[in-house]
Amino acid sequence: MTDMTTSKPSTSGIVLSGSGLWTPPESISNEELVEAYNAYAEKYNQENAEAIEAGELNAKPFSSAEFIEKASGIKSRFVYRKEGILDTDRMRPYIPPRNDDEISVQAEIAINAARIALKNANKQASDIDAVIVSCAYTQRSYPAIAIEVQHALGINGFGFDMLVACSAATFGLHRAYEMVAAGTAKSVLVINPELTSPQVNFCDRDSHFIFGDVSVATVIERADCCQSEHSYDILGIKAATVYSNNIRSNFGYTSRASDTDPYAADALFHQNGRKVFKEVCPMAAEHISDHLSAHGLTANDLRRWWLHQANINMNLLISKRLLGQDATADEAPIVLDQYANTASAGSLIAFNLHHEDLVAGDTGVICSFGAGYSIGSLIVQKR
Repeated sequence: MTDMTTSKPSTSGIVLSGSGLWTPPESISNEELVEAYNAYAEKYNQENAEAIEAGELNAKPFSSAEFIEKASGIKSRFVYRKEGILDTDRMRPYIPPRNDDEISVQAEIAINAARIALKNANKQASDIDAVIVSCAYTQRSYPAIAIEVQHALGINGFGFDMLVACSAATFGLHRAYEMVAAGTAKSVLVINPELTSPQVNFCDRDSHFIFGDVSVATVIERADCCQSEHSYDILGIKAATVYSNNIRSNFGYTSRASDTDPYAADALFHQNGRKVFKEVCPMAAEHISDHLSAHGLTANDLRRWWLHQANINMNLLISKRLLGQDATADEAPIVLDQYANTASAGSLIAFNLHHEDLVAGDTGVICSFGAGYSIGSLIVQKR
C-alpha cells in the first residue's frame, strides 16, 4: 500500500463551499435492461448453438431484475442517451458525433453540474482560479475537457484533467485543497462528469447493470472568501493506492495499433467482483479508521458517511466494520438504487442529496474507492 497523503487537522480555513448535481433526463430500469439483455442472450445462443454444443463457446446466461438488485442494490440507472442500449442489434448507446467547434458531450455535462455548484457557492466564474475535471474516463486525450469547460464558463487561470477511476472525485478534491493551501489558487472548481455508459459491456450479464451516467461539481476555497449558506471546513485529507488487476478497462489509444477489438469483453470494463469485495472492504474500513484516528476522532463521532456507491453490500459491510453495528440510511445514505454505480461521482451524489440537514459542528467523511486500487477521503465539518 502506498499512502500518498494524510493531512493534519486544518486550522488554515479551507472549505468546501458549494456542490452541484446534474442528472440526465433518461433512465433505464432493471426490468428494461434485463428484457433487452435476455433477448440478446437468446439470439446469441440460437445463432451460436453448434459452437456452444461443441464446447467452443459458452452460452450466454439469462438474468433477472431480482438478481441485479440482490447482487448490487441497484434498481435503475440514469444514462446520457438511452437510444441503442436496449437495441439487441447494437447493445451500446448511440451518441452522435459532434464537430470540433461544438461543445463536447463530456464538457456539456460538466458545465451543467458546474453552474449548479457555482450558484450554491454564491460564486461567479471570475471568482474561480482553476478547474479540475477528474473522472474515470475522458472523452478524448486533448485538449483537456477541463480547459474546454474553463473556456466555456469564462474562467481565467488554468485547468487540467485527472483519471483516477472511482477515486477521481476525492483525489480531485485533494488537489484543490492542496492548491488553496499552497496559495496557488483562492478558489477551485472540481468537476466529475462521469460518462460511463460507452464503456459498459451491455452483453455481459455480470456487469451490464453496474454503471450509470451523471455529473457532479464542487467548489473548494479559502474560508475568508466563502459566502455560501452550506459550507464545510475540511479538517483533513487522506489517500492511498495499491496496484491490483482486479478492476480493468483496457481500451485506449494504443488499441488501434495492436488491432484490439473495441467491443471485446476485456477491452471494456471488467472485474473479478469477488476479489474486489474481499480486498477493498477491509482496505476502506482501515483507511477511514486510520484517517479519523489521526484527527482524534472515532466512527461514533461522525454524523454522516458519504461513501462510494458501488455496491450496497460493500457499503453495509464497511459501515458495520467501523460502527460495530448496521448503519442507518440517515448515517450512511445509499443512492445507488436510483443512480447505480456512477464511478467517482457516487459519494458526492450522496453528499449533494444528503447534507443540508446537518448543523454547525456536525462532522462527516466523504470517501471513494475503486480501481487501482485507490482510496481517498476527506473529513469535513459543517460551519
